[in-house]
Amino acid sequence: MNVSVKTKNPLAIQGGPTLLDKMRRGELLVEACPSREVLKHVTSRWGVLVLLVLQTGVHRFSELRRAIGGVSERMLAQTLQWLESDGLVERHAFEVVPPHVEYRLTPLGREAAEKVKGLADWIETSLPRILQAQDSQSRKSGRP
Repeated sequence: MNVSVKTKNPLAIQGGPTLLDKMRRGELLVEACPSREVLKHVTSRWGVLVLLVLQTGVHRFSELRRAIGGVSERMLAQTLQWLESDGLVERHAFEVVPPHVEYRLTPLGREAAEKVKGLADWIETSLPRILQAQDSQSRKSGRP
């Protein structure tokens, strides 16, 4: 029996399950979807940069902070906690003095980092066109 479930997803095709339904994923366009928290963590400025740096290998906190210009200790710690809670980053604390903690991507994190890398690469290669569009928009609106 084919039962159609009505959703508030504006992209849903009338009369049948969406691709999202078929793959049993959340629905990002629905306000209460738990996928939104993961999306926020992975696509935040610091989340993207942490994933990109950890894609190069295992790093200590101080190495990550040096590699990611402008991130505060607090934001880096929070971002690492988010990504760890999502199963994307693994934290390994060695029982030594002074404390020694290393971070690495999990297999799931490597998948996410590869996706994020594609977006980051697109931004970098498209930056001249993006800056041109921003400049054009600023001139149209009279902003400096």
